[in-house]
Amino acid sequence: MRLWAFISAVYWVSFVTYFILWRSYKHVSNLRAAARSTSGVKPQEFAMLVRDVPIPPPDQTIKDSVDSYFRALHPDTFYKAMVVTDITKADKIFQEIEGHKRKIAHAEAVYAESKTANRSEGTRPTHKTGFLGLIGKKVDTIEYCNEQIKDFLPKLEDERKSALSEKQQRAAFVFFNSRAAAASASQTLHAQMFDEWTVAEAPEPREVIWANLPRKIYDRHTRQTVVYLIVFVTVAFYMIPITAISAVTTLEKLREKLPFLKVVVDQPFVKTVLQAYLPQIALIVFLAVLPTLLVSLSKSEGIPSQSHVVRAASGKYFYFIVFNVFIGYAIGSSLFSALEKVIKNPPGIFMTLATRLPGNATFFFTFVALRCFVGYGLELSRLVPLIIFHLKRKYQCKTEEEVRAAWVPGNLRYNTRVPNDMLIVTIVLCYSVITPLILPFGVAYFALGWLIAKNQVLRVYVPSYESNGRMWPHMHTRIIAALMIYQATMIGIISLKKFYYSTILAPLLVISLIFAHTCHARFYPAFAKTPLEVASQQLKETPNMSAIYTAYIPPCLKPDKLQDVQVFEDAQSRTTSRAPSF
Repeated sequence: MRLWAFISAVYWVSFVTYFILWRSYKHVSNLRAAARSTSGVKPQEFAMLVRDVPIPPPDQTIKDSVDSYFRALHPDTFYKAMVVTDITKADKIFQEIEGHKRKIAHAEAVYAESKTANRSEGTRPTHKTGFLGLIGKKVDTIEYCNEQIKDFLPKLEDERKSALSEKQQRAAFVFFNSRAAAASASQTLHAQMFDEWTVAEAPEPREVIWANLPRKIYDRHTRQTVVYLIVFVTVAFYMIPITAISAVTTLEKLREKLPFLKVVVDQPFVKTVLQAYLPQIALIVFLAVLPTLLVSLSKSEGIPSQSHVVRAASGKYFYFIVFNVFIGYAIGSSLFSALEKVIKNPPGIFMTLATRLPGNATFFFTFVALRCFVGYGLELSRLVPLIIFHLKRKYQCKTEEEVRAAWVPGNLRYNTRVPNDMLIVTIVLCYSVITPLILPFGVAYFALGWLIAKNQVLRVYVPSYESNGRMWPHMHTRIIAALMIYQATMIGIISLKKFYYSTILAPLLVISLIFAHTCHARFYPAFAKTPLEVASQQLKETPNMSAIYTAYIPPCLKPDKLQDVQVFEDAQSRTTSRAPSF
């Protein structure tokens, strides 16, 4: 009869989770609305991304076609259109020039330092022009870089002209004279055929992935399918090395497979450390190489913005670590004996989890504690970046710009931080009833995480983009998935006790699906699109449309002088001309 207490606890945890998720979704939705309705001018709020532009008639450029199409549909609010071009070569040349400028600044600082140290004319820096500066002709760095810049500048100008006039691609940014007009246009079906004139809200200028913008809709769908297949294979078969690690990194296996280590592992202190932390540390190191792969796969889908790539990679990484870290390790000790049963009966994985999960409580208890106390300690101290910074400052940095570049902390790494936090949610939920002792550590993990993450976001990390809470719906979905794994596992655990009323937990899975659908229907549309009541809020100043337009010019195509930008914009606005565009 004590099992009734467990059933009540499962219902209690589930409904508390529903309540908190509902309140959180509503809160984040209000925060997003407040951020999107601020009185400041943001270029992305006046722009719309257009893809799958039809091939224009022979007597028109893509720029002419886009201008005439949207001026006819939005005659009162249309401002200008900017056609995307192939900037691969121009950007490569531009980066070469910028690299040589940095080398000149570094060499001049070294030269000035040598004058001070030697109290003479100093020693001019030199380097070899071959591979990594190790082979080739030895040249004066300052003179050589100046010559290279002089050679590259005409090439960059020619490539700019070529990109603007000859390499127009079938995608564009369309600008409107008000936020409400841009929001309305980005939510409107413009063409009768779904594969033409597809529109979406424009990303921030600094997060645009230019190479992905021209990809056609069928190409994007095909790439997405292939990427999902690759991720599925990765999730399904990465479990084998994870299982091998969990089996091999036990103390007994180390003694058996590596007998020469017996002298070391038999020491009391070493034995205690190995038994407590070796499998967890091996697992964390093994997973460190995965996020980069998932980000690359997400980019290859044809996603237009960096924030969207991070969200996509975050989802892939979450399901990977849940299936391979949580489920994989939970059944890893008997995976090969249970694999055939799971393949023949996929729902049986929950019964297998119910059988194995209680026995692995110590591992996951230690895993949560390790991530809480050691992980946050490293995050707060930033010891490794600090060491790297001081090494760079001592041996590499000679200019103020190089010092700033060496200290730049970057983003918060949402593509790994959010999935790891969701993994802790999954573990704590699944053990909340069968091992309640894990709850204080879960509370400590998120309480410390809130304080430390808030400090790091406000005072350390420098965001490279702002998506105004767009990540939250994805986090909500992952928490619902974690909750359903918990509910299915608890059904299996109580069923193993041959308790007649264990089926009373089955409605929880249906309730979770209904709750997820209700939240999605009520809140998600305001995240996918900007509501007009939000976009219609008054601005504190009249927007400078020329500056908004210029913000989307790629750095490699942006003129150096403001007057040139004005001339360039005037040329873009002539819809009947053959003026170059991008």
